[in-house]
Amino acid sequence: MDKPMGFYVLTLFPEMIQKGCDNSILKRAMAQDHIRIQAINIRDYSGNRHGKVDDYTYGGGAGMLMQAQPVYDAWRDVVDHISQEKTDISEPSAKRVRTIYVTPKGEPFTQKMAKELAKEEELIFLCGHYEGIDERVLEEIVTDRVSIGDYVLTGGELPAMVMIDAISRLVPGVLGSEESAETETFENELLEYPQYSRPEVWHGKAVPEVLLSGDHKRIEEWRRIESERLTEKVRPDLFERYCRRQKVISALMRHKKENAYMIDSLMRDMADILYADENVVAAVHRVTRVVMLCLDSPEEFEKLQPFLPEDCHLILHNCEALAPILEEKLGMKAGDACYQSVYTQKNSLSVAYKNIGLFPASKLDYAVENYGGESEREYLKDRIENKELFAAFEGDRIIGFAGSHAGGSLGILYVDPEYRRSNVGSSLACYLVNLALDRGGLPYAHIRVSNEASLKMQEKMGLYLGKKKIFWMYKKEN
Repeated sequence: MDKPMGFYVLTLFPEMIQKGCDNSILKRAMAQDHIRIQAINIRDYSGNRHGKVDDYTYGGGAGMLMQAQPVYDAWRDVVDHISQEKTDISEPSAKRVRTIYVTPKGEPFTQKMAKELAKEEELIFLCGHYEGIDERVLEEIVTDRVSIGDYVLTGGELPAMVMIDAISRLVPGVLGSEESAETETFENELLEYPQYSRPEVWHGKAVPEVLLSGDHKRIEEWRRIESERLTEKVRPDLFERYCRRQKVISALMRHKKENAYMIDSLMRDMADILYADENVVAAVHRVTRVVMLCLDSPEEFEKLQPFLPEDCHLILHNCEALAPILEEKLGMKAGDACYQSVYTQKNSLSVAYKNIGLFPASKLDYAVENYGGESEREYLKDRIENKELFAAFEGDRIIGFAGSHAGGSLGILYVDPEYRRSNVGSSLACYLVNLALDRGGLPYAHIRVSNEASLKMQEKMGLYLGKKKIFWMYKKEN
């Protein structure tokens, strides 16, 4: 079983956390070892025999302030505990543990932030009281300052529990159905559509006829329209962003096979638009931080350059003549030139070899040995942990594997030599295409121009090659 995600809450009221989280889905998730929640009493680290952890503020003013040392000692104890649980205790450091200070002065908590935090192995929440916490310890230990709204509460325990609840729902296994988390409010920047249960008529109000029709296509269309209508009415700010994204996707779809790398990320709400006009689009992938550019001529780069992030280290683009400009202006160097294959249909592909499932974490060495060697170990481990690597089995033996890259493209394909003419490779590839379709994306793959075998397999499966090549550019190392 995978290691449960750990939530550690530094608080003056641990019983509040324990009682608040010992209910419903969170209770079940802890019992099934998907998550664990531990409340740490900051008073236990006070040097005062009465457990006093606050004092007057320098400079005067009303109220008391939580002192730095007890907070630091409590945090340090948690970090040391986390380190001791690691397999290699020499690797982790305190800086790697995300520590969230719950404060109305922080960045607003959103569903996107919840998704990001759900990828962590552990999170530490720091709950303030009184007039807050000594700034010096915050500067030393806190990685994120987060707010759940523009109002003030008596302490950070309730906001911490709100965030733990939202994040836990995104941890694999907690909800029991991955679809439950993927179709809820705020997914794809839309509020969730209205839902109905029995009886069909209640207080004279009938369930909408379309929901009783059994026509799944009509039902999905009705739900989309209702989500759009409700979002426009209640959250016009979200609706404006949604409409902008749909407009950009629509423009990119005119050349679907050339722009799939950007279309897929936008369709699955995995990228933020940096700049967009009729012919030029720049976006950044939220997880990989890859900057994606779509432009017809290198001269158009001037339009979007001011919008690129300062930490731009990896660029994917479709304009061959752009390379010298990126090298001169951003210090980038040319990487791989690829063809892009795209599956443009909506129907699923037939998977000839059926014995395919998640790649087992215990077989990481096998993946490393057959795909890239030790330099790819951490990346393959990440793909396995994110349930993005799949294996073909003969009994208990793995005979091949394939997975999706962090940016969304299909790849990481390997098949044992003795099975390379038995539909195993194409079945793994078809399996990934169907999975991408189920997730609402546009299945695509990047194939090096020299990889003729893979190009032929993709075309045989029914994927189409774009007319233009795409190019990777990397930040030069000093």
